[in-house]
Amino acid sequence: MAERKANAEWKGSLNEGTGKVSLGSGLFEGAYSFGTRLGDDPGTNPEEWLGASLAGCFAMALNAALERGGHPADSVNAEAKVFLGKDDTGLKINRIDLTADVAISGIGEEQFQSIAADAKKNCPISRALAATDITLEARMV
Repeated sequence: MAERKANAEWKGSLNEGTGKVSLGSGLFEGAYSFGTRLGDDPGTNPEEWLGASLAGCFAMALNAALERGGHPADSVNAEAKVFLGKDDTGLKINRIDLTADVAISGIGEEQFQSIAADAKKNCPISRALAATDITLEARMV
């Protein structure tokens, strides 16, 4: 199977330091910092990357499942909102709210919701995040 990689580097102290992340494909490289992660500074952060991974994986999985079921979608637009919080041991992902707007016709609501729930449960990124509460709101548009 495929092997994918990403690289991250951090320099300096936690509060004043800076980090850089890059994808192995070379298609993205970006800076991050304490302020982009826990404050309001403009920029990216690990939780955003996690959300993008889940949204992308789910969109593909849902599209494939609908197609296999004989109901191909015109498009699947997925969004993941990642909520960073704290517990007794430190920072943690409290939950992820996953939403999807699917341009599709010719399928009933109950069947659509069942396929969407199964795609969420079984996409590889969801499976990797099994310890995290992931909600799903899937809508046919």
